[in-house]
Amino acid sequence: MTASRSNPSSTPRFALALGLAAVLALTACSGGAEDEGDAATDEETEATAEAGEDGKPGEEKKNEAVPVEVAAVAERRISASYSGTANLEVPADAQVVAKTGGVLLRVLVEEGDTVEAGQALAQIDPERTRLEVARAEATMRRLQANFERSKELFERKLVSADANDQLRYEFESAKAAYDLARLELSYTTITAPISGVVAQRMAKPGNLIALNAPVYRIVDNSYLEAVLNVPEREMNTMKAGLPIRMMVDALSGQVFEGEVGRISPVVDSQTGTFRVVGVFRGQDKLRPGMFGRLNIVYDERDAALTVPRIALIEGSGESAVFVVENGKAVRKVLQLGYINGEYAEVLGGIEAGEQVITQGRVAVRDGAEVEVLNPTAAAPAATAVADAANR
Repeated sequence: MTASRSNPSSTPRFALALGLAAVLALTACSGGAEDEGDAATDEETEATAEAGEDGKPGEEKKNEAVPVEVAAVAERRISASYSGTANLEVPADAQVVAKTGGVLLRVLVEEGDTVEAGQALAQIDPERTRLEVARAEATMRRLQANFERSKELFERKLVSADANDQLRYEFESAKAAYDLARLELSYTTITAPISGVVAQRMAKPGNLIALNAPVYRIVDNSYLEAVLNVPEREMNTMKAGLPIRMMVDALSGQVFEGEVGRISPVVDSQTGTFRVVGVFRGQDKLRPGMFGRLNIVYDERDAALTVPRIALIEGSGESAVFVVENGKAVRKVLQLGYINGEYAEVLGGIEAGEQVITQGRVAVRDGAEVEVLNPTAAAPAATAVADAANR
């Protein structure tokens, strides 16, 4: 019986071949999975790119319109004026002083009372002065009698001319002393030198009043002045008689009418200004010392093309506005005339009926889309154009 023997080198080779086959199979499976995952990721990215902001495919993000408010370009009355501030002054301001000394017996008027020129204001004790008047009168009467007798004797050639002249001089001196005493007596009654309102009382009854001591202050409120220091560039526009509108802080909401009274012909070389004096007559509510805001109107136009000042864009040495045309903002450069209050006169660059942006112009750029929040603002423009056509 013959026994068979196996080949020792065949078993390891078979095992190696099996291992390589397994590795290749695992690699093929892994690569296929990665390819499928990459493909899914690419499809998701492409779908996201095609989708819009709201998740709807195929829509692009649109530019949002800027919300704005507009105003119509229309004809209005506009005036050219110069504005300034000044305190009201009273030219007729009198300080009443005592022309004689003595005890103040009583006061006849108080602060705020209206007085006339020559009206009695207070009374100083007149007794001492009255006695002086009586003594001066007695002396005068005696010398008058002596002079009259001397004159009769002189006419009869019984006294010399020198003696008669001496008595005449003494009589005239005594008469002057008597008149002076009477004047001093009249000074015991303190009177108003001007008509006006009692602004201040400085003395009380019982006070000993010295000569030339202040007792009252009287002002005439019916005539007030306001002095403006106007730049010299306005010299040609200022004229006497121009109307003035004034508002005071103490009486808000009220407008007081006046006029230019005087204009200084001299310009102050240090400040470059000249004085313009505004006059206000018969304004009972005004008081000296009030702070006033004055507006001197030197030219006025009834039908001027205007835009609101709030719509103006200043820069680069020019003035411009944004005009709404076909839903977009268009920048236009303007030629301006008078600027007064809320409006500016337009001499060129825009036409009546156009709509200028007043609110939201800071966020607007030339050519930007806008959304008008107050479309009814176009109505005044249409009315203004119609009125202009009918004229």
